[in-house]
Amino acid sequence: MTTSTSQPGAAPDAIVTATKAPGEESLAPQKTRIMGRFSYLLAWFGGCVSIGTFAMGSSIVGTLNLLQASLAIAIGCFVIGVALAINGAAGYKYGIPFMVQARSAFGFTGTRFPGLVRAVPAIVWYGFQSWIGAGALNAVSATLFGFDNLVFYFIAFQFLQIGLSVFGFQGIKWLENIGSGFILVSLVYMFVSVINKYGDVLGEQLINIEGTWGLPFWGATMLFLGIYSTMILNASDYSRELKHGTGPGLLATIYAMSILPCTLFMGLIGLMVSGATGVADPIQVFANAVDNTPLLVTTLLFIAFAQVTTNVLNNVVPPTYVLMDVFKLKFRSATVIVGLLAFATFPWELVKDDSAAGLQLFVQTYSAFLGPIFAIMAVDYYLIRRRTLDIDKLYDVQGPYRGVNYAAIVAALIGAVVALNVSAVSWYASLLPAGILYYLLMQYWPACQRFRE
Repeated sequence: MTTSTSQPGAAPDAIVTATKAPGEESLAPQKTRIMGRFSYLLAWFGGCVSIGTFAMGSSIVGTLNLLQASLAIAIGCFVIGVALAINGAAGYKYGIPFMVQARSAFGFTGTRFPGLVRAVPAIVWYGFQSWIGAGALNAVSATLFGFDNLVFYFIAFQFLQIGLSVFGFQGIKWLENIGSGFILVSLVYMFVSVINKYGDVLGEQLINIEGTWGLPFWGATMLFLGIYSTMILNASDYSRELKHGTGPGLLATIYAMSILPCTLFMGLIGLMVSGATGVADPIQVFANAVDNTPLLVTTLLFIAFAQVTTNVLNNVVPPTYVLMDVFKLKFRSATVIVGLLAFATFPWELVKDDSAAGLQLFVQTYSAFLGPIFAIMAVDYYLIRRRTLDIDKLYDVQGPYRGVNYAAIVAALIGAVVALNVSAVSWYASLLPAGILYYLLMQYWPACQRFRE
């Protein structure tokens, strides 16, 4: 096996460059890696402040008590960490992004299916979180200056994020690393404020209720896992930036420990405030939790900043790489298009109080498709390829991976059907059917012969 990609007939994006300037990301194997372990941990920590976690916390009010909710979040984060390490192994070893990694399982043309499944939720969350961030800025403006115009701030905030996104992973590294300290302090402060304000109600509403350890509990673990199940698919987009020298066990720990604090704090804050007040909108949540104007302003600025750190890492990079692969666009052009597409997601509808259940259904539904794709890619890399990829073939558009590998498509769809019939634990339920079926089809379906070469 060789990692050279300069042979005749290779795709144009397969030319490896020795250096990488800001915003000059490509689909070529990554040789210049810019993140060490600590920097990588901070990047994930800063990039996982998902406002959607508040909505997930709100959606389990009355179902789980405080202990059960905390354990559900912890289990979800542990599963995320392991899954990220599993699916990001190929990107870490070979420096390839998700859209290239998926070619061995789905084929050059077939990768558009997992690419679309990954890109759509990212763009939806991009718009959702941008609206939340704009709402926070608007609240600050209205409080300090009397200027109240949410539409203006939404447009301005979105173009700010587009401007930051064009710097690629160089910009992401510094944005996430510098912002992590502010995020951690803010989360601890908000958590303490909620307990101080609603302590009496919380005991009655969350601690003293029986809750359940049955299916709803495991469904809750998947809700918090589901928020990040998109990132599990394209873990290689990030792991290709991590410098060599980190084993799989330590890497899984880095993922889990970077995601757990933010998810735990934000999920429990959403659970506690919604349980005490019935409010699901995170802007109103913090307005209710903070009485002091300067502290309220600081909290709202945190919310806005958290949306930037999450969007540029988790909701911009994946669909950007998809557009680069499908339409052969440059990184900067693709990021601008992704930012504009986020306007079309109607995020003002997603933040309504009655939308928490809808977001829960959205997470369950797309997780039903993400789980099978993850299982197929894991089976393909570990069982079919034995952790050895021929990089030349992954960049050869006329090679054995040309077209569509229908074994992967069939297995993914069957896995999704199974998952949709048990939507409460859709991600879990989809893994075995999709993985086993893909393996059997690859072994015994003659049409898959060239994909086994």
